[in-house]
Formats: sequence, C-alpha cells, structure tokens
Amino acid sequence: MSPPADRPSTTRGYCAAVGAFAIWGLFPLYLIGLSAVSATEITAHRIVWSCVFAVAWIAAIGDFGKLREAVRRKGVLPRLVASAFFIAVNWLGFAWAVNHHHVLEVSLAYFIGPLLNIMLGIFVLSERLNRTQWVAVAFAAAGVACLTIIAGRAPWIALMVGSSFALYGLIRKTVSVDALPGLAIETILLTPFAAGYLVWAEATGSGVLGHSSGLVTTLLLAGGIVTSIPLVLFAYGARLVPYSTIGVLQFIAPSMQLACGLLVFGESIGAERMAGFVLIWIGLLIYVANALWRARPT
Repeated sequence: MSPPADRPSTTRGYCAAVGAFAIWGLFPLYLIGLSAVSATEITAHRIVWSCVFAVAWIAAIGDFGKLREAVRRKGVLPRLVASAFFIAVNWLGFAWAVNHHHVLEVSLAYFIGPLLNIMLGIFVLSERLNRTQWVAVAFAAAGVACLTIIAGRAPWIALMVGSSFALYGLIRKTVSVDALPGLAIETILLTPFAAGYLVWAEATGSGVLGHSSGLVTTLLLAGGIVTSIPLVLFAYGARLVPYSTIGVLQFIAPSMQLACGLLVFGESIGAERMAGFVLIWIGLLIYVANALWRARPT
C-alpha cells in the first residue's frame, strides 16, 4: 500500500484519468455538427488547433522554461517523437476506418485497447494484480472476445487503433516530462504534416474551414480544446496511477460512446453484443470496487 503522503497525488491521478475517459466518451456528441466534414480533415484540424491551444496555454502560465527543459533532457525528445507517431497512427487509423465503413472495428478497438494497457502494465512495467483484479480482467477479456467473435473476422483495424493508443499511453507514462509540455511538443511535431494537408485541401477546394456554416467553423476551431484537455488529463493521470488500472478505467470511454449511440444517435444493439458489453462492465465494476476497498482508511 502506498504511503499516506502519496494518496492525494494518486487520487488526483484517478480523477484526471476518469475525466479524460469521460470526455472521450462524450466525443461523439462533438461530431454531430461535423457530419459533413471528412474524418481526415477533422483530424488535421484537431492537430493544428491543439498545437495552438497548448502553446497558448504554456504562454499564458509562463511555462516555456519547462518546454525548453523537456526538449534538452536526455531521451525525452526521441520518446515524444515516438508518442507523436503513435497518436497520429491512432487518429489516422480512426479516420480511415470511418471513411471506409469499418465503424464496428473502430468501436471494438476501444474495448481491446484497455486489455493491451493491462498487459503492458504487467509485462513491461512489472505491475502486479491481486486475485480480485485478475477476476475483473477475465470478465473484461471474455466480453472483448465475445465482441470479436460477433465481428466475424480478425479485428486488424481494431488492433491497430487500440495498440497505437496503448503504446502512446505507455510512452507518456514512462517519459520524464509534464503533461502539458509533452502535448505541446507532440503537436508541434505533427503540425507541419497536418497544416500541409489543410493547405492542400484549400488549394483543391475540398477544405471546409470558412466555407461552411458558422457552427462547423466554430467546432473545427474548438477541436484544439476538446483534443488537448483530455490528452493532458490522461498524461497526468497515467504518471500517477498504475498502467494496468488505467487499462480498466479506459473502458469508461467506449461504454459512454455506446450510451451516446443508443440514446442520442438512435442506434440499435443486438442481444449478443449486449452480452459482451455486460461482461466488460461487470469486470469494470469488480475492479473499481476492489480499488475503493483497498484505498479505504485502515
């Protein structure tokens, strides 16, 4: 058990991680007004405006010193290059899948991803699970297996999207850089590619910024906020909470996305898929209950 002095930090880490996954869980609501915009252009705008938002945030708090220090610190920049690559693969994989009608596999990715996080926590970071936590993981794994079988084929797209985010999270947990400067460096590295695509889109007449409704323009510009804040919360939480626990908490996001699909978008779900989700939720409840029990005052 962690010393009492560590508990406030751990609690903040839990709150940050849960907040990040809750925002990602509500992300489909943000996309309602952008249904006419291609997923690739949405992703490019998210990168560019996230860079603007992160740099402006750092400027507002006068923290450029940490940004310079992070770049100069040995081993930080190469790892952030890798994390920027993996988050770009995650976003582009999501965009490609949506444009090619593989939405089911993308949704499955966010149920596979948490299990990959748990495995990375155990086998890479040498984290240990107690017996109750293993039972919770078994329920979640059974639910993911059920959803995979229902999909009817090997979920290669889901594995790519899920594994890229799991590896991104692993790097952000282990790299010695604060959440905000790390995000700023990642987006600075990605922005030339995203900006290049947006310039090309404008040149070919396919760009929508300023050529559509005021709502669409506002939502695209707000992409920096809705992208940056959960990434900062995630990176902060991942540094303070065991990565295997991050894996279980990650089930919050796809569960909320499912609720959005049912309640807001009017989508239907079969009994077989619901059985898979129920197994995952049982595992999540067991894990959370165990964490609360272990964190109780002794």
